[in-house]
Amino acid sequence: MKAILATVASAVLFFFGTGLDPLPELAWLAPLPILLLAPRVHGGIVLASAFTAYLAGSTGSWSYFWHSQSIPRPAALAILGGSAVLFALSAGLFGLLVRRGHGVLAALAAPALWTVALYVVSLLNPTGLMGTFMTTQADRPPIVRIAAVAGGWGVEFLVLFVPAAVAAALAPGLRGRTRLVPVVALAVIAAGLAFWSPPASTGPSTKVALIAPAQHRWAVDVATRDGQALVQSYVDQIGRLPGGVRAVVLPEATFAVDQTSRASLVAALTEVAGAKDLDVVTGVLDTTPDGRFNAALAVVPSGAPVEYRKWHNGDSPNLRSGTELTRFAGMGLMVCMDVNFADPGRGYGAAGTGLVLVPASDEDVDGWAHSRTALIRGVENGFSVGWSAARGTPMLADAQGRVLAETRTGGSPFSVVVADVPAGAGKTPYARFGDWFAWLCGLLAAAGIAAAARRSHVERLPVA
Repeated sequence: MKAILATVASAVLFFFGTGLDPLPELAWLAPLPILLLAPRVHGGIVLASAFTAYLAGSTGSWSYFWHSQSIPRPAALAILGGSAVLFALSAGLFGLLVRRGHGVLAALAAPALWTVALYVVSLLNPTGLMGTFMTTQADRPPIVRIAAVAGGWGVEFLVLFVPAAVAAALAPGLRGRTRLVPVVALAVIAAGLAFWSPPASTGPSTKVALIAPAQHRWAVDVATRDGQALVQSYVDQIGRLPGGVRAVVLPEATFAVDQTSRASLVAALTEVAGAKDLDVVTGVLDTTPDGRFNAALAVVPSGAPVEYRKWHNGDSPNLRSGTELTRFAGMGLMVCMDVNFADPGRGYGAAGTGLVLVPASDEDVDGWAHSRTALIRGVENGFSVGWSAARGTPMLADAQGRVLAETRTGGSPFSVVVADVPAGAGKTPYARFGDWFAWLCGLLAAAGIAAAARRSHVERLPVA
């Protein structure tokens, strides 16, 4: 009965606290019923309950993963099943360590195992990582700002550490000092979150506009009549922007160009850029002698255009990947899926880039989650973000994780977002030192596994 109640409670909390539209506070509570159960029942029951709770709690995302255009179905099954297995292993490790008297190590090792496993997945998965615990907290700047030091891995760890520390403090049979240490650790973390913040933006603000259509057509050929009409529709929208806008961003793969048609697109955008005195950034599929690239093309009022080539194309065999950072007028460029990975964002942060503009394209239901992945990448590396997503959530956010303006596409022929965006300071501790916290989690997880594997001289705690 205990296992059934804990499984149901945790599943309900996971359902509402995680996924594509989460209630952030519930994410902290979701693991707690299972972690409270773990020291009180047999290990096999813990594993089964944790696996069932997480898998059932993810049902709100099943349809998205199954029908996603960017995630193959085998990968979708691996993500859903693998996450449930990982939570089960983390809960099982927690229960075993507590029963052997290692309450403090249990509170640290369980979230560390979860975090370092996701870090490894982020390195191996061709589509990167999004939609985990760190994403659930993206609208809570006081929490997310620790990413400037520890990366998003610090947020990931914290969301699971808090319920683990509470469960360890309430576990049966532990001595007073062992109970006290997790509580003290929670108090120290709370104090740190209350008093620490990343450096304030010191650079000038830039008024940025985002324009995204209600119905996005992927890579319309500029050489066709339809393509010319689409170019003109965007030129008209840019012409209606309020005064003072210095940069406008269109979605990913808005146009398809080659060596011949590229010139006509550049000419049209240069004309409106000069008339409005602003920079225009648009997503293009650019066919060149070197291959086909998914790119961000920046057209300025005077001078040659600048092109950034997307680093991460998932499993698209027909697209080549870029390897270079691209900056113009103090701003950086990325494209959509690039924000699912540490680089190139970390490279921009290390270079002191204060604002990064990102043409993107989503799948409606994942629009909020993907925009917040971009927000976290900005906090990690100290830059503000202009995220212009078709079929998603166009968003402007500063380097401290505050959303300055956003909307959802689909309500009108074109969605327009405008805000003054302060330049971030860049060069955060995370941008300088990288994924050090993920490696620390690896050490903590290894210590926990080693302690659980050793024969303990402490008697097993009574199940209660």
